[in-house]
Amino acid sequence: MTTKQRIGLVGAGLMGHGIAKNLVEKGFPLVVRAHRNRAPIDDLVRRGAREVASNADLARGADIVVLCVTGAPQVEEIVFGTDGILSAARAGLIVVDTSTCEPSMTTRTREALAKREVRFVDAPLARTPVEAEQGRLNTMVGADDATFAELRPVLAAYCENIVHAGPPGHGIILKLINNFIAQAICTATAEGLAAAAKSGLSIRKLHEVISAGAVNSGLFQMVAGRMLEGDLAGLKFSIANATKDLRYYTHFTEQMMLPSVVGEAVHQSLVTANALGLGEKFVPSLIEAQEKITGVAIVPRA
Repeated sequence: MTTKQRIGLVGAGLMGHGIAKNLVEKGFPLVVRAHRNRAPIDDLVRRGAREVASNADLARGADIVVLCVTGAPQVEEIVFGTDGILSAARAGLIVVDTSTCEPSMTTRTREALAKREVRFVDAPLARTPVEAEQGRLNTMVGADDATFAELRPVLAAYCENIVHAGPPGHGIILKLINNFIAQAICTATAEGLAAAAKSGLSIRKLHEVISAGAVNSGLFQMVAGRMLEGDLAGLKFSIANATKDLRYYTHFTEQMMLPSVVGEAVHQSLVTANALGLGEKFVPSLIEAQEKITGVAIVPRA
C-alpha cells in the first residue's frame, strides 16, 4: 500500500498534463477532473489516474489539490462555484494554486478556505510545457515552513527548481515581478528591432552586438535570435496571457500606491498587440505588432 498523498489535479492542459503525468509516474495516486480536451485526460487515465466529473468530487478524493488554470476567474470558479472545492472542503486539505493570479484574489481565497481549516498555497510556475513534460518546471512557493516541507516531495515530482518565496502570498508576488521584468525585456526588444528596421540599421548587426554584451539574455534570443530565423514561436507564451499577467502586476503596484511607469507602458504595449488581433499568438509576435504600427518589415520572409 502506498503512503504517498493522494493528489487531485484540475487543468490537465499544456502545463497541467505534464505535471499530472510526472505525479502519476512517480507513484502518487492521482485524480483528475474532466478537461475540454479529452486527449490529455485519456492519456492520464491510461497511465493510472482516475477521472471524476466535478471539483467537489476531486477534493473528496484527494489530500492535496493542484490547480493549473489560466488565472483568477478560473480559480474562483473552481473554489467557489457550483460543486466547487469549498463545498467539499475538509480540515487538513491543501490546495496548491500553480496559476498566475492577482494577489488580492489569492488572499481572499486563502482566508475563505482557512475558515474550513484548508490551507491554500500559491505556487506559480515558470518555464514551458516542454519542461512540464520533463518534470523540470520552476516554482515559487508562498507557504509557512511546515506546509512547504510537507509539499516539497510533491513539488519535486514535477519541478527542477523549488524556491520558498516566503509566507503565503509571496509566491504570486514573486511571479508577477518576474513576469513584469520578462515582458519588459520582450517589449523593449520588439521596439528596438522596429527602430533598427525603420532607420535602415542592420538587425543582424544589432543582434550581433547585443549577443556579445551584457544586454544579452535568454529572452532576447528567444525573441530576436529566433526571429532572424523566421521563427516567432521561440517563447511559447501567448500575448493574451502576458497581458493578463501585466494587468495583475499593475493592479498590485497600484494597490500599494507604487508608481509603475514602466509596468504600465509594458502592459499597454501588450494591450495594443491584442487590439491588433495578435492575442492568441506567442509573445515574439510583438514584433508583428511593431510591423503593423510602423509599416516596416522586420521578420525575414521568403
